[in-house]
Amino acid sequence: MSTIQTITHSAINLLKKMIATPSLSREEKEVADLIEQYLQENGITTGRLINNVYALNKYFDPAKKSILLNSHHDTVKPAKGYTTDPFTPTEIEGRLIGLGSNDAGGPLVSLIATFIHFFNREDLPFNIILAATAEEEISGTNGVELLLNNEQFLDRLQGSTFMGALVGEPTKMQMAVAERGLLVLDGTVHGRAGHAAREEGINAIYLAMQDIQAIAQMDFEKTSELLGKTTAKVTVIETDNKAHNVVPATCRFVVDVRVNEHYDFDEVLDRLKANLKAELVPRSFRLRSSMIAMDHPIVKAGKQLGLSHYGSPTTSDKALMTFPALKIGPGDSARSHTADEYIYISEIENGIIGYIQLLETTISVY
Repeated sequence: MSTIQTITHSAINLLKKMIATPSLSREEKEVADLIEQYLQENGITTGRLINNVYALNKYFDPAKKSILLNSHHDTVKPAKGYTTDPFTPTEIEGRLIGLGSNDAGGPLVSLIATFIHFFNREDLPFNIILAATAEEEISGTNGVELLLNNEQFLDRLQGSTFMGALVGEPTKMQMAVAERGLLVLDGTVHGRAGHAAREEGINAIYLAMQDIQAIAQMDFEKTSELLGKTTAKVTVIETDNKAHNVVPATCRFVVDVRVNEHYDFDEVLDRLKANLKAELVPRSFRLRSSMIAMDHPIVKAGKQLGLSHYGSPTTSDKALMTFPALKIGPGDSARSHTADEYIYISEIENGIIGYIQLLETTISVY
């Protein structure tokens, strides 16, 4: 068995254990324990911050810059419609089925295998740091953002700064060089309660419908070559009213706004407020649009390897990094959060090979 086959076999076994270890967002302790133990069994000293596990290459040199290998180990709740147990890793015709197999277990174990491959290298022109982090699926504050701003973690770096990152997400091993930002807004419309039979009150649902129609028709003109248009979609609507005969006094809805690099969040929010009756409250301004330069060494390396590049409509932990980051990994984003989520075994092997080639080529162009 070749070295690549050996580390692939080990990575797949780790992924199976991860699938069998429920790790819903904010409930990742057991899977973080599993990953930490796996690294330690491979002779790697680990650091831990809540449910975030990290490690530095053996010959870490604070005088050199660093590349971060990052992916997440938390998952969403299982979608309805699974035909297998989502927490039982199941192999069928080359597919490994199970919750988190594709998003982002496959990319994570591939990055872990890549880190182990480079761990003992003494001739690296940069450091390689691994971070398996939490709360990505909920854009939580106790994941990679917490780690990158933690004094203990920064002390371990001894002044080394990040020249770039590989963020492991299912991209079919193509380069997602840009991401749209994510702005989630909670909207509230106020009417007046009344008895439905007597035509009393002002129906907040009808007022909200006017706003929802206005959002559906809103056009943000500035189009990005990589990220397309900024879009706003209403995804949730609700009232507190449980009685069929009461006109609701309030109606709430949620707007999912995906923002390209031509707009900042304040501009988008001001435009929505000017066109809607609802009170709009943003949940966060943290997940802004991000882009890595096409002449960055990592991207140049990918281009040399013949990898295509694109702008991603989805948001990842890349948005929380203050340094250039490339989103790339095995698997297919279209499978994420679906019933019978899966990744091909061959995709993991190709992902490990691809990551190693990408870093080797980055070394040559750095």
